[in-house]
Formats: sequence, structure tokens, C-alpha cells
Amino acid sequence: MNKHIYLDHAATTPIHPDVLDAMMPYLTTEYANPSTLYTFGRDARDAVEIARTNAAKLIGAQPSEIYFTSGATESDNWAVIGTAMANKDKGKHIITSSIEHHAVLETCEFLGKHGYDITILPVDKYGIVNPADVRKAITDKTVLITIMHSNNEIGSIQPIEEIGKI
Repeated sequence: MNKHIYLDHAATTPIHPDVLDAMMPYLTTEYANPSTLYTFGRDARDAVEIARTNAAKLIGAQPSEIYFTSGATESDNWAVIGTAMANKDKGKHIITSSIEHHAVLETCEFLGKHGYDITILPVDKYGIVNPADVRKAITDKTVLITIMHSNNEIGSIQPIEEIGKI
């Protein structure tokens, strides 16, 4: 018998039974478009707002600071493009690393085709970005430094605290 072991829990994980129980009504009988005006939609919207409030409480945020996306790629796109566009009057330079997730690298490539300067930093043989390289890459036009904390494929953990201080 060939037994498989799943090791990409950074990408997706099995749903916890308590979460499945909480979600079952919305997956089976209480599904509706929360953007509609009819009763089913209003009920779905209420459930989304309760979830937003609960998520905010868990991390000490305001509900208005919580956004739900369809997944990690959409979240990465939104974060990178949103930050770039919100700060375009301050500059159009973004710093990232050569081992970022493709969702980040491709988004940076997209922005590069739309007038942004993208600096892609190398990593050492252990997959680590040198904070000194980050420091050297920063210009007065830098609006975003996007370095993943933990690489999901090679396991390197970046010196994010040090990079953040820079």
C-alpha cells in the first residue's frame, strides 16, 4: 500500500472539523449572494459581517480593516498592486526577492510593464536575502519592499525583523 504524505500545508490544509461544522449551513442550505437585497442575500451578508467582526477581534483589528479574498494569489495581487498604486505619487520603485511566490513576482512583472522599476534581489545558497542588499536597493522612489517571511518550497526564513528596521 502506497501511503502519501502531504507536505504543502502552506498552500492549503485540511479544514478543521469545527470550521467545517460552522460552514456547513453556508455550503449547503444558506448559500446566497451577500451583495443582493433579497432576504437570503441579507442573511448571507450578515454572516459575512459576523465573520469579519470575529476575525478582527482575533487579531486586534477593526472590522473595516478585514477584507476577504478568494485566496492567496488574489491577496498578493491586491496587496502589491494596491500599495504600488496608492503610493505612485511618492515613487514607482518596488524591491522583492528572486524566490518570491510567482503571484508576487508576476505581479511585480506586471507593474514593471506599467512604469514601475522593479529590483529583484538575489538570495544566498540558503535562500536568504542579505539585508545589506535591501539597504543598497532602497531609493527615494521605493514605495514597497515585498519579501516573503518563509519560503514555502525551500523553507528559508528571511530576516524580516532586520529588513523591517532598515
